[in-house]
Amino acid sequence: MSDDFPVHLQTELKHPGAVSARAIIFNKDGDYCLTCGSDKSLRLWNPYKGTLLKTYNGHGYEVLGCDASADNSKVTSCSADRTVVLWDVGTGQVLRKYRGHLSRVNSVRFNSQDGSIIVSGSYDSTVRCWDTRSRSLEAVQILDDAKDSIPTLQVSEHEILTGSVDGYVRLYDLRQGKLTEDCMADPVTSVSFTNDGQCILASTLDSKIRLIDKQNGAVLNTYTGHINKDYKIDSTLLLNDTHIISGSENSSIVIWDLIHAKIAFEFKNAHSSAVYSISRHPSKNYILAASTDSSRLWVTKSFTD
Repeated sequence: MSDDFPVHLQTELKHPGAVSARAIIFNKDGDYCLTCGSDKSLRLWNPYKGTLLKTYNGHGYEVLGCDASADNSKVTSCSADRTVVLWDVGTGQVLRKYRGHLSRVNSVRFNSQDGSIIVSGSYDSTVRCWDTRSRSLEAVQILDDAKDSIPTLQVSEHEILTGSVDGYVRLYDLRQGKLTEDCMADPVTSVSFTNDGQCILASTLDSKIRLIDKQNGAVLNTYTGHINKDYKIDSTLLLNDTHIISGSENSSIVIWDLIHAKIAFEFKNAHSSAVYSISRHPSKNYILAASTDSSRLWVTKSFTD
């Protein structure tokens, strides 16, 4: 294990009372962040000052996921109340509330280009696509290939990547109308694209993270050393695809060398309970992490060899 990854706490973001953040994410330029609250709220923060900027209220149950549009003018959130909401960032107004999922909605993302499409994944085993430009509140497309809950998804320019409790990673190429399925055997809790778009990162409930070749489904590397047996734990790649970062159920944040699959740094007791949500800054060495105790902004010295 290397000491080349010194990490220190810059700020702590706390929802009031016993409220915990179910998820945390940077906005697209990294100037702000969003937290999803167990108190039914979505909150916008300046994470560098620890300042709460705005609270968005409109869900009936806890908020489970969120995303910011590319121009940062809108945010979307999903909830255990089975809805997907589109918000105006500045006014806090609800612009659209989409209903159609039959159970809680676990994950939500804008398409990466103009934010005209919202994609959501649900406990009802479906992925639904919503057109934000349309007056219709019906889903424009429903993907129902999964056999169990979809806790995680990501969206690129023309692809939708999902992970399901049925143990499969599914890649939908919307341009070619093609579906690719890769069996992980264990429930999938987190999926992401590498920054170069060539590979997929998938976390599963056997406490493993796999790097998968997007073209042929080959497992290129497997990363272990964290604990992920019971909860949805995020993993992602850092700035230049040289390292992988993940939360852990033992309150740690773990960083691996991508190529050698060895732990480069383990920040033990980063929180007082399981670290389940991780978001990295789009261009700087900042990491957001959320646990039941609080959300925290961590600063690292370097992510390069």
